[in-house]
Amino acid sequence: MDMSLLILTGMPGAGKEEFVSMAKEAGFEVVRMGDVVRRECDKRLLGNTDASVGGLANNEREVHGDDVWARRTMTYIGESDTLIDGCRSLAEVNAFRLEYGDDAIIIAIHTRPEARYQRLQCRGRSDAPGTWEQFEERDLRELGWGLGEVIARANVMLVNEGTLRDFQSLCQNALGELRE
Repeated sequence: MDMSLLILTGMPGAGKEEFVSMAKEAGFEVVRMGDVVRRECDKRLLGNTDASVGGLANNEREVHGDDVWARRTMTYIGESDTLIDGCRSLAEVNAFRLEYGDDAIIIAIHTRPEARYQRLQCRGRSDAPGTWEQFEERDLRELGWGLGEVIARANVMLVNEGTLRDFQSLCQNALGELRE
C-alpha cells in the first residue's frame, strides 16, 4: 500500500481530537466520519444535536448496512497518508480493509468514563451530553454499534490518563513508529 491509512477509534471524550491534531502536524490528511454524518444532517435540515446526529447515524445503519458511514467516508479519502477519525464498528473496519487492505491500522484511545464525561462537558460542542445519564446513554448507543469490538481489536492502544503533554508524547511516538 503506497499510502498509510490509520483508523482512529475510542469512546467519546477519550482524546481522539488531540490525536487528530498530532496526526495533522505529522502530515496526515484527516477525514472525520462524524463530519460525514453531520453533513448529512445538514443536508436533511435535521440540526446537529446529539439526538439528531446519533439518530440519523443509527437509522442509516439500519437502512443501508452497518458499513454505510465507512463507504460514504471513503469518498473523501485522497492519495495522501490519511487518518480516519471516528470508526465505530467492525463492519466499518472491514469496509476500509476491503478497499485499502490489511495494512489499515486501527488505533484506539482509552480513558476512564469519569474523565471522558468531564472532557465532554468542557469542550462545549452542541452534541455534548448534558447529564451523566445522557453520557451513559450515548456510550451504550455507541457500544451497541460495535465500538467496543473495534477498540478490542486495535493494533495500537493509547491510554490517555496522564497529562496533556504525556498524551501528546504518546501520540508523537505512535505516529513516528507507524511511519517507519
